[in-house]
Amino acid sequence: MKYIGIMSGTSLDGIDAVICEFSADNQVQLIAKCSLPFEPQLQTDLQKLLREFTLHLRELGELEVRLAINYAAAVAKLLAVAKLDASEITAIGCHGQTVYHDPYNQYPFSLQLVDGNKLAQLTGIDVVCDFRRMDMAYGGQGAPLTPVFHKYFLQGTQARIILNLGGIANITVLDPSSEQVIGFDTGPANCLIDLWMQDSYQLKYDENGALARNGQIIPELLARMLQDPYFSLVSPKSTGKEIYHLAWVQQHLQALNLAQAAAGDVLRSLLELTAITVSDAIKTVINPAQVEAIYACGGGAYNQFLLERIAANSQIKVRTTQELGIDVDQMEAIAFAWFAKRRVEKLPANYETVTGASQKCILGALYAGK
Repeated sequence: MKYIGIMSGTSLDGIDAVICEFSADNQVQLIAKCSLPFEPQLQTDLQKLLREFTLHLRELGELEVRLAINYAAAVAKLLAVAKLDASEITAIGCHGQTVYHDPYNQYPFSLQLVDGNKLAQLTGIDVVCDFRRMDMAYGGQGAPLTPVFHKYFLQGTQARIILNLGGIANITVLDPSSEQVIGFDTGPANCLIDLWMQDSYQLKYDENGALARNGQIIPELLARMLQDPYFSLVSPKSTGKEIYHLAWVQQHLQALNLAQAAAGDVLRSLLELTAITVSDAIKTVINPAQVEAIYACGGGAYNQFLLERIAANSQIKVRTTQELGIDVDQMEAIAFAWFAKRRVEKLPANYETVTGASQKCILGALYAGK
């Protein structure tokens, strides 16, 4: 059976979509893939929301429908690439657009925007979305979810780390000598770097880390940022851009009277922050000497300087998931195709050791499109 997976991350660079089949022996067959940018106005509105975290209720409702329309366009493009009909797809797994994640609230919640009803109606395919909140209903953080997929499909004969470098960084520790899976968000990956690039250079990102490579670390800034309480929390833990945003950086700069610091030096310090917090997080859960390699995926896997700094700080070789047969751009979309399969089959898709939930849960709400 064929499943579609759709993912749009907090970087807001667009939509990744895949068609996959999954074998009984935990092999992935990638049938087709495509990427589609958001409509420009939708991207602008989402960026504004993730910067200000306020909007009218009417705008919130409209965003869900607009996202569904954009996701449906990605599905149409994907089916055309694969030369398949909607009737040949069992279900779509759509993560939706995360706009706020707060597992530490008195009333914990995580908000991913998408109108599953509209997406099902537009595509004529069953849709599974809202993957996080059942885990949270049972006391979990609702994130990260992909460690379950990593365990099923990327386990090796030696210990390895799967590192997702999206807006936020998360790790999965896969140790064949242990049945326990460890995975959690380590902190910012690209979110602060990209926001600083957009604000200071009017560029979307630092291609290959070239600008950061030419900067100098500001020791007092790096030291202050590393004191953020999140980094010392024990797992399970998860975070997001509602914590790590441009104002967070500016607050640290102002506290140190560094408002006039060179943009390239701040950028270099932000990259080192990611490298150190990823590396330190790994060291809290496994001896680096036992690890075969770190396999990176997500947009940060293209930042060669970031990968070099993670390798230097962790003393572990850093490769990409391409070497494991999973495209660095498509890891999460493939995972959510598989999560849709788990929901259709009424099988659990979380690990208590990762999210902190009190039990394994069937994740996702299903909207009939057929």
